Formats: sequence, structure tokens, C-alpha cells
Amino acid sequence: MRPAEPADVEGIAELRAVVMRPDLESLGRFDEHRVRQRLRDSFSPRHTSVILADGAFAGCVTLRPAEDGQWLEHFYLSPDVQGRGLGSAVLRTLLDRTDADGVLVRLNVLQGSAARRLYERHGFTVEVQDPIDIFMVRLPGAGTLRV
Repeated sequence: MRPAEPADVEGIAELRAVVMRPDLESLGRFDEHRVRQRLRDSFSPRHTSVILADGAFAGCVTLRPAEDGQWLEHFYLSPDVQGRGLGSAVLRTLLDRTDADGVLVRLNVLQGSAARRLYERHGFTVEVQDPIDIFMVRLPGAGTLRV
């Protein structure tokens, strides 16, 4: 991983559109412009890391400070690197850091997203949900990886 730069925003916005399209379409919420613009509007290079695989752009993740811990956001991996353990490795690295700091982590995933299983394996539990989003929380140290 490397720190994100402002110039990374368009590549990340495009990756977001590709990765989220199937889940958003299944919810009847995909919009070509909006899916990219929401990333642009909330992009924080200071809190974002670019994920590299074999030296090439493979994804991104944001860990943003919040009042009671951290928010895990914009965690996207290119479809061609998914299913190889990269997401778990990145998540484990970030959660080791938050555990060391003793802070909880929150995130949200779309209803029906396969990412929910990844988060549950790493100690996240459902806090609240609505017809579109599932909001999850992970207490410090909750993360023994369950296989």
C-alpha cells in the first residue's frame, strides 16, 4: 500500500463504479454519474491508501477518524485481484493498527454485497440496517479471523 494522492481520485472513482455496479443494479440504485461523484465528493487522500499488486493499482481503502473510533470506507479491489486473499491481508493490516490503538471501527456495506462475509470473518457485527445499507461495527480485538 502507498498513501493516496489527489491525482488518484479519478482512478479510484472509476474502480468504485466497476466494483459497486452489480450490487447497486440489484438494488435498482446504479447511476453512472452519481456512483463516481459520491467518491469525488468524499475523497480524502490524507486518510486513503492505494493498494498495489505486482506494482500496479489494484484498489484502495480509507480509514477515517470518527468521534468514537474509525470509519472504514471506500474499500475497493479490482475484480481481477479479488478472491486471492488480498482483501483479507489489507483488512488484517488495518485492523491490527486499530486494535493496537484500542479503537472500534465502523463501516457500511450494501444489502446483498459479498463483502459482508469478509467483514464478518474479521469480527464485524451488524449494528443496524435498512433496505439499502448494512451498518457494521467491530470492537477492538474482536478480530480473530474465523475461517
